[in-house]
Amino acid sequence: MKHKRSPIRDHRSESALFFRRAVLAFSMIIFLVSVLVVNLYALQVSDHQDYKTRSNDNRIKVVPIAPNRGLIYDRNGVLLAENRPVYSLELIPEQVKNIPETIAALSEFIYITDSHIRNFKKEKRRSRRFQTVTLKSQLTEQEVAVFSVNQHKFAGVEVKGYLKRYYPFGDALTHVLGYVAKINDRDLERLDREERSNNYKATRDIGKLGIERYYEEDLHGTAGYQEVEVNSRGRIIRTLKYVPPEPGRDLVLNLDIELQLYIRELLGDNRGAAVVLDPKTSGVLAMVSTPSYDPNLFVNGISPSQYSALLNDRNRPLYNRATLGTYPPASTVKPFIAVAALQENVITTSTIRNDPGYWRLPNSSTRPFRDWKKGGHGRVDVVKSVEESVDTFFYQIAYDMGIDRLSRWMSKFGFGEYTGIDIHEESRANMPTREWKMSRYRKPWYQGDTIPVGIGQGYWTATPMQIAKAASVLVNHGVVNPPHVVSGFINDEASSPLKSDPYPPIANVPDKFWLTTLEGMRRVNHGKKGTARNSFNRAKYQSAGKTGTAQVFGLGENEKYNSDELAEHLIDHALYVGFAPFEAPEVIVALVLENAGGGSSNAAPVARQIFDHILVDTPPRKEVN
Repeated sequence: MKHKRSPIRDHRSESALFFRRAVLAFSMIIFLVSVLVVNLYALQVSDHQDYKTRSNDNRIKVVPIAPNRGLIYDRNGVLLAENRPVYSLELIPEQVKNIPETIAALSEFIYITDSHIRNFKKEKRRSRRFQTVTLKSQLTEQEVAVFSVNQHKFAGVEVKGYLKRYYPFGDALTHVLGYVAKINDRDLERLDREERSNNYKATRDIGKLGIERYYEEDLHGTAGYQEVEVNSRGRIIRTLKYVPPEPGRDLVLNLDIELQLYIRELLGDNRGAAVVLDPKTSGVLAMVSTPSYDPNLFVNGISPSQYSALLNDRNRPLYNRATLGTYPPASTVKPFIAVAALQENVITTSTIRNDPGYWRLPNSSTRPFRDWKKGGHGRVDVVKSVEESVDTFFYQIAYDMGIDRLSRWMSKFGFGEYTGIDIHEESRANMPTREWKMSRYRKPWYQGDTIPVGIGQGYWTATPMQIAKAASVLVNHGVVNPPHVVSGFINDEASSPLKSDPYPPIANVPDKFWLTTLEGMRRVNHGKKGTARNSFNRAKYQSAGKTGTAQVFGLGENEKYNSDELAEHLIDHALYVGFAPFEAPEVIVALVLENAGGGSSNAAPVARQIFDHILVDTPPRKEVN
């Protein structure tokens, strides 16, 4: 039986399978090509602008340029804060293959400490790889020269020049000018909140204290920028656009550096402060706080040991005593209280009272309040009570006025309030009220609390700047001018003066009340029994003033004050406030000497020397326009 052979290949079915596979493959090719075409269209047409922008962002960089900081001059054109060139050793991390090895190699040519390396690492963490990071600042000329010769060995390392703040008068102006220092995280947060961070992209330092901080926005200026083309490694190929920065504005101060240095030398190593104002404008001619410190330490980066020494110094050199020091104003406030008492009809210009050397609360068996002079001053009026600083006369005024009227009137003279001076470092001190005592001690105000306030003691504290401002109000018969350090700005054409908002005056006080009080102050310096008469003996000019002796602690009823038996920190503070010449005042002086003793014997002689220096020893001051 024969079998039929099966065909080895089915050409028809194979052809059909091949055709189907070819169509599928061709369809996939068409689909993938279509997808490619669509993507190419999106890249080249639809999203062209977006990808072009991204490309430019990688290729074109905007490099901020820091502006030059404005300079600061005194009233006579003497430069007080300048910008000096300094050189820094900097690395670009993206261009340095091995940073530790590079630093080690650099150490053979430049002195690099562990502190420099720690600061570098900290700064590097906050920076981008293509941005420069400082390894060491303040290079010496020798270090710059040595590195320049060997620079070819260090890819990504360079020396850059900057302008750095410098204060040529050192510690004499620290508490006025303040200082600039490196921007820290707190500064960056504040700049972000104030939406000013973009203006500080290239800035390394910022004002920390004093004038430098208060006028930071004016002194800093406006940053510029340049658009540069870079390669894939971040190296600049060419500059496409350049917008120059606008330098900060230069400041002119009311301050006279020659007077500032004189008072600084006069105070020496004593703890204290002196304020000198122009009575016409309340411009600050001098503001000295001792001891002080060199601000250049902070500009260049103070070491932990140096800062710890300043912080732990028992004489507190970091403390601006002129505006932050709070002291019992003592008898320096008696003239201001006299004006208030006259206006409130508590006394008249002809009121006469007997001073037996003590004063007691009516219908009270408590111990009496003593006068500074044992045995008293006899019969006195308001002029004599200011001249001889009669405590009992002002005890009675305080009792009659009460704390409410007393505190309200003293606030008009500026006590318990910010003076308006153009630095941030200022204390309001304390003008006590009923509400204040209840808030502070949870106790009501007693009648006995009011009596020591009448002589500037008790809960009352003030700053030297507040006392100086109050004297200005007195001299100007109630016109209130806030003290200000800065006179104006310098531009390309002229000096533009600053303008401040007017303060409400002490109105409706008759001139005779002001003049009566001022006559009492004149007699303090030139009267037969004036408390400062010995210090102003044979002066070539007439002046007026008021001494004060602020108690640091209270005495018991039968205790006597003996400075020879007390620790230094328990000795009284010496105070003085005054003006000269009497008929046409040109200068107001207020000063505090901590733990120096009586104001008449210690503060008044210093004030006399300041007056003599201004009015007799030196030519007339140059007026600031």
